[in-house]
Amino acid sequence: MDTHTRTSDAHSATLGLGSVLVASLPVALMTEAAPDRYTVEAVFTRRPEKEEVAEILGTRTRDDLVSAGYPTVELAVADRRLVIANTNLEELRDGLAAVIADRLAAISTRIREKQDAAAIRFEEAAMREHTRAAAVTALAESITFESPRSAANPHPDSTDAAASNDDDEQIAGWSSEGGHGRYARP
Repeated sequence: MDTHTRTSDAHSATLGLGSVLVASLPVALMTEAAPDRYTVEAVFTRRPEKEEVAEILGTRTRDDLVSAGYPTVELAVADRRLVIANTNLEELRDGLAAVIADRLAAISTRIREKQDAAAIRFEEAAMREHTRAAAVTALAESITFESPRSAANPHPDSTDAAASNDDDEQIAGWSSEGGHGRYARP
């Protein structure tokens, strides 16, 4: 039995980030008016699944950022983009991008393992159900609706024929007694 739990191979690929969305950057970058920290949007390599989004926004991701030295950075997901707030391009280039990439890979791996385990459990349950249904069918097919006498002796012999003739004689005797001929039909 081949059971598929994902809609495409793209969903089995590790979630990652492809590039920074340049149009989302502040226009004043590399000028004297440029902000020190700002929001950078990066494009995911595929649409994140619901479970992945929950993990990205979860406390484990937050803890990983803090322990890596990025306590002010905040992550959000907007469609196919990761919104990285309170950072800058230099910080991303110098290590934050690698921390985020590692976390996304860990999230994808963990969720894929959970999904694979669930698929195995589903397949095993389907196999058990198939086996159970086959056993029920076999049991139901083993049932015959025959009397034990006809099942034990499917070809009547002369003894059964004699008994049948005796029955016919008795029925004929009943027809001649009890006034059968007493009342004539008009």
